[in-house]
Amino acid sequence: MKNSNITNNHIDLKNQVSDIHPTLPQLHGVDPTGKEFSFTNRYMVRDGKPFFGICGEFHFSRYNCDEWEDELIKMKMGGVNIVPTYVVWNHHEEIKGHFDWSGNKDLRRFVKLCQKHDLDVILRAGPWDHGEVRNGGYPDWLYGEPLVVRSNNELYLKYAARLYDEIGKQVHGLFFKDGGPIIGLQMENEFQHAGAAWEITTGTSNEWIPSGFDGNEHIKKLKELAKNAGMDAPIYTGTGWGGAVAETDTVLPLWGGYAFWPWVFYDPEVTEHPITPEYLYRDYRYPTYNFDPQYDPNEVPYAACEMGGGMTVFYDYRFKLPYQSVDAMTNVKVASGCNFVGYYVYHGGSNPLGIKTPYLNETATPKISYDYQAPLSEFGQPRASYYRLKREHYFFTEFQDEFCLMETVLPEGAQDIDPADDGPLRFSVRQKDGKGFVFINNYQDHIEGSDKHDQAINLELDNEQLRIPVNGGFDLANEESCILPFNFELEGTVMKTATVQLLTKIERNNKQHYFFFQPKGMAPEFVFDASTVKEIIISDGEVIEKNNQMIVYPKSGVMTKMTVTSTEGKVVDVYTLTNQQSLDFWRFEYKNEVNVLFAPMPLLIDASGIRLESTEHQITVQAIDGLIDESLLSNLEKGAMHDNLTNYELSVPKATPTITREEIAKGKVLLHVDTTPLKQNHIKDILLKVDYEGDIGYAFYNSELINDNYCNGRTWDIGLRHTVPQFSEVPIYVSITPIREDFKVKSDSPMAARSEENTGEILSIHEIKLTPVYEFNL
Repeated sequence: MKNSNITNNHIDLKNQVSDIHPTLPQLHGVDPTGKEFSFTNRYMVRDGKPFFGICGEFHFSRYNCDEWEDELIKMKMGGVNIVPTYVVWNHHEEIKGHFDWSGNKDLRRFVKLCQKHDLDVILRAGPWDHGEVRNGGYPDWLYGEPLVVRSNNELYLKYAARLYDEIGKQVHGLFFKDGGPIIGLQMENEFQHAGAAWEITTGTSNEWIPSGFDGNEHIKKLKELAKNAGMDAPIYTGTGWGGAVAETDTVLPLWGGYAFWPWVFYDPEVTEHPITPEYLYRDYRYPTYNFDPQYDPNEVPYAACEMGGGMTVFYDYRFKLPYQSVDAMTNVKVASGCNFVGYYVYHGGSNPLGIKTPYLNETATPKISYDYQAPLSEFGQPRASYYRLKREHYFFTEFQDEFCLMETVLPEGAQDIDPADDGPLRFSVRQKDGKGFVFINNYQDHIEGSDKHDQAINLELDNEQLRIPVNGGFDLANEESCILPFNFELEGTVMKTATVQLLTKIERNNKQHYFFFQPKGMAPEFVFDASTVKEIIISDGEVIEKNNQMIVYPKSGVMTKMTVTSTEGKVVDVYTLTNQQSLDFWRFEYKNEVNVLFAPMPLLIDASGIRLESTEHQITVQAIDGLIDESLLSNLEKGAMHDNLTNYELSVPKATPTITREEIAKGKVLLHVDTTPLKQNHIKDILLKVDYEGDIGYAFYNSELINDNYCNGRTWDIGLRHTVPQFSEVPIYVSITPIREDFKVKSDSPMAARSEENTGEILSIHEIKLTPVYEFNL
């Protein structure tokens, strides 16, 4: 079939040579049972096999300790396998000589919970962190010491050693060498690249903490101090971007990328955010945009720690983070050669209140809220990015043995596309020995993109040519990205190409079950080498045999099941999910077996079974073809069956917490909130939801600030379980400051007077309501 409207894209995959070999011998560790970490020049090795690291940053001291465990379970269910966390100096030693490791600051408890749920840990131990913390994490008292920070100054190193000694005591026995979960330690952050305001002086002298001195000798000294404190990890890391000091004889350099840059608006001349080049495919075997290594990139694996899992709202830059930007970033980074992704941050939180200084935030950001528009919110609510990332994570980890060995190949001109140009198809390939995956990205920040129509990709291999799709062209919705397989081995059969994304596979009942899904806007197609196929049976679709190919067209927009029998007699089930079903898909281990369940809400698995969270008191979950331990569903009544799915309905008593409001003035209301439903076991939280227009929202209880919000057009959520008591009438004062139009300050009085003038105000509270968060136990 010919179509003159088809755009044919080409990529040359011939004569590809891979050179993967061991590297970084100093970054190596063995635990008491013989488990081992090491590196090749492309990926981390765990117990002799490729390991795809997925780091989800979560700051323990910015979250309530009683909820840590459930949030870590959510992270693990989302595919995270490593948890980096800052140890923020001024959260623990705000008063000189008095360290606090209790409650929400109990580092040891947090690390042991990670260990309980088989999550590795990377400690970002400072002394300087940044992280939008007051003074970048330095206590105020350090400003008054006769020393030079971020240097080999003797007194500064004395205080750094004391800090490390205290951290070392907290995590004693929890390092990898001891059988613990701590596999990595980062000293410093963005060293000799970035600083932060000394909040004790900023606004008066505009004084900034320097970026650092003494180069790698300082990092070596910090590493020595860490080891002296008992913090001996197989991996020492350092941030490498922007010319930061991260030499490979000392640390593993980590990279990242953000597409939303609030800091550019520190410059008053910047009035519009630039379109960034973050969403173009690269090849990280060579220096390129935002990757300027001071080492041979062919000898060190590209690894990331700060890919934009979100971004906090700064006062001078209010924006709604597009959640589809997050998995698109992952798609681009991985296609470009990354086998170790890291999200900053994966889980939002709230800044703790200070003892001497009321607020420990950086003043450009909210005082309490550190929601960060992250995949898991400040109060544990999942965002669309959480579900979208989960799909990629399941794929990367299930197929890591083969995938990590696949090298990047770019089509001609891929790195030269103008980021503002929405026309060219952006794609790349990871391949090895003639098989691999085509990555396609149709997301670009700060432009109005468009759907892609009638596209085809021609793969020029050593011994054959492949075309995706086999005839005609494919479409892909705007702001979507996808990963398509070619020459994929499916238990004895060979899938030549497909216009569906591989999600995962499981083995159950002595059979392999593969799950694919339909990228948004793309019609599903499978093409098999007919010589490897004995039979294909599909629940809803068409099978055509032509030119030694078996072409399968599953019905679009529904789930289909395809049973494929190889010429050797091996039988596999292949499920093609809708796009929405892929977001609802969960895989998990229970009683040493992998299970599958569909649910459009967070799923929490532990030894006791399954729990779910929802803002609805009646929910539906779905099982498929018995691919779940029946004991988990034994207390539930089966409902309707459709497309191989069995519905199970669950309900809990509906909670109706009341709220009354007393208008104090425009934009100022005193709420009387009934929080007693929180005493019920099935009520996990109550969200106070405020829709407003204005500048900043403040919420107070008992005259103390409990949360704040820089208005960006999204609903302001406040979780009440750990912010206010459980009474029938809890007074919460909500105050919205207005946006002042043509605002100016007058100070021309002959007396010591100051007044403000403006031509109008934008201020409106549209709605305030309470939304319970229910917990269901299966």
